[in-house]
Amino acid sequence: MTSATDRPPRPHFTNPVRWLLPVVLVLFFLAVLIWLPWQARQMESSERQEQLIADTLWVEQTIRFQLGRHEEAMRTLSGEIAAGHLSPKQLHARLVQLLQTGHEIRRVMWVLPDGSVAATSDPATAPSAQSGLGPHSRAAAEHARLARKPIYSQPELLPGASKPGLDYHYPVYSGERYLGTLVAHYSLATVLDELVPWWFAQDNQITLLDRDDKVLARRSAAGAGHGVYTHKRALDLPGTSVTLLTDSVKSEPRLLPNLLVGSVIVLSLALLWSLLALWGHISRRLAAEGALRQQMTFRTAMENSLVTGLRARDLEGRVTYVNPAFCQIVGYPPEELIGKLPPMPYWAPEVMSEYQHRFAEVLAGNVTPQFETIFQRATGERVPVLIFEAPLVDNNGKQTGWMGSILDISDRKRIEELNRQQEQKLQTSARLATMGELASMLAHELNQPLAAISSYTTGALNVMQRAEDTGQPLDGGLLRPALQQAGAQAQRAGQIIRSVHQFVKKRAPERREVAVQSLLDGIEALIELQARQSYVALQADIPAALPLVLADRVMIEQVLLNLTRNGIEAMAQVPPERRLLRVRASHDAAAAQVMVEVIDQGHGIPDDVAERLFAPFFSTKAEGMGMGLSICRTAIEFHGGTLVHKANPAGGTIFAFTLPAAGAH
Repeated sequence: MTSATDRPPRPHFTNPVRWLLPVVLVLFFLAVLIWLPWQARQMESSERQEQLIADTLWVEQTIRFQLGRHEEAMRTLSGEIAAGHLSPKQLHARLVQLLQTGHEIRRVMWVLPDGSVAATSDPATAPSAQSGLGPHSRAAAEHARLARKPIYSQPELLPGASKPGLDYHYPVYSGERYLGTLVAHYSLATVLDELVPWWFAQDNQITLLDRDDKVLARRSAAGAGHGVYTHKRALDLPGTSVTLLTDSVKSEPRLLPNLLVGSVIVLSLALLWSLLALWGHISRRLAAEGALRQQMTFRTAMENSLVTGLRARDLEGRVTYVNPAFCQIVGYPPEELIGKLPPMPYWAPEVMSEYQHRFAEVLAGNVTPQFETIFQRATGERVPVLIFEAPLVDNNGKQTGWMGSILDISDRKRIEELNRQQEQKLQTSARLATMGELASMLAHELNQPLAAISSYTTGALNVMQRAEDTGQPLDGGLLRPALQQAGAQAQRAGQIIRSVHQFVKKRAPERREVAVQSLLDGIEALIELQARQSYVALQADIPAALPLVLADRVMIEQVLLNLTRNGIEAMAQVPPERRLLRVRASHDAAAAQVMVEVIDQGHGIPDDVAERLFAPFFSTKAEGMGMGLSICRTAIEFHGGTLVHKANPAGGTIFAFTLPAAGAH
């Protein structure tokens, strides 16, 4: 029997931890060797895709920014054309100058409404020739004219052209008159050649697609893309659908067949590769930073030259950015505005409650896209402004605040006030002219009550004289009727004078609740003056339950007097038994409006006259000024209504205008 001290020692591997740990480490090392290349491959793929997306967004913004420059230049040129400041020679020079701002523009034309080219930057195209626009471009031109805003046409390949292009149409209006369209033709292939950086084209195939994914233009400096890393980005062009597709020429990273050998090779060449990669990356980074710095400098210069004020706020309402134009509008330097929370120093005290309400709505996410308000400069001067507010979104699509564009509309307000004053003077002049034409009838109408008053007073004096001569007591029964008749005739003359005075009195427009019957009663004496002279019967059909209207009494009385006067004159040549002038009123409860119709049975209105009936200074009367119906329409539109005319089935014409019923607003 052996003792415990004589037993042989246990081998070390009998301890499981001692032999399991190396195995685990080896397996872990092998797993790492296998996992690292695969993970590196996945990370490289993700990085390439993210870099491609970022570069594609940058290229899209570059293209859109350059097109925006051309759009702004055409907007400025359209304003000069509408104002009539350019001679044909100057217009041609401006078109050539616009063509030189970018090689992507192949041609700029000034196309008249009939489709002829009045001026062009292409000397080979005669100004009198047709524009040569394709069907898509002509459709876009018509759409731009109707919508009164610039749009792009759908891309198309014109006859004789080797590559497709698209046109940018900018309609030009002078007031309500359409003058023509500025058309800029873009070559899509040149857009890619000029606006896509060379370093981006070396790594990617760039393609422009239409809405059906058909290829419009393609640039592939380093060959066709492999379809592994691709990204689509729609160009935000109004009126058309063009998509920018980028396809990297890089293929998907490959795993080395022998992971162990590959790991050794990677470890051996890691330092050299990292140095080369770092040098290349730094070179590309420096080039990209230089290009980005140049673009930022250019964009900053563009922002500083804008006349539109720009203001950015975060989600809490704190000002984060203002441009020089905004500082000029409010009269405060940037350091006194940036980082400040409401109330702002440029808020006017009289509209402080409105500002507070709008700010609360902004914090709640309910922003008003467009509104007018008043700012107060540092000097205390009030400035009327027009504000456009829109969400400020980052590259990830997350809203970070609000961006506002502010326009100083002081000049526009002054012009509107001047136009309003001129309109009031014109209406007053028209009323005075109407009274001048009615002067002879007024004299005749006033002569009758004055003669009657004279007769009644003479008779009363004779009765009093006979009573004195005979000594008999004065008989009041004989004097009272005469004096009553004299008083009634005096009231009649006074009513005529008051009607004329109220009609020609100069005053500011004031809308109040008034009955249509009251409006007609106010000028009934003046209407009857003309009606009796022309043997015209006047018939009024005003329902007793007709609601009140919200209107300026004098302006609507002028409209009624002009329309009834035109109706009376229109029946001058018809038989006396047909000379009936009707004034009819009705209520449209659904539209909350009251319609008033003036119906005559005269000669009617020919079609050629009806087209220009409401045009200023157009008249069918030899002595007419041609402003009566134009003033009537302006007065009705001032009240938010409409003035129209149509043929009377019984012969003659029906003029109808609408007024808002009281309580509808």
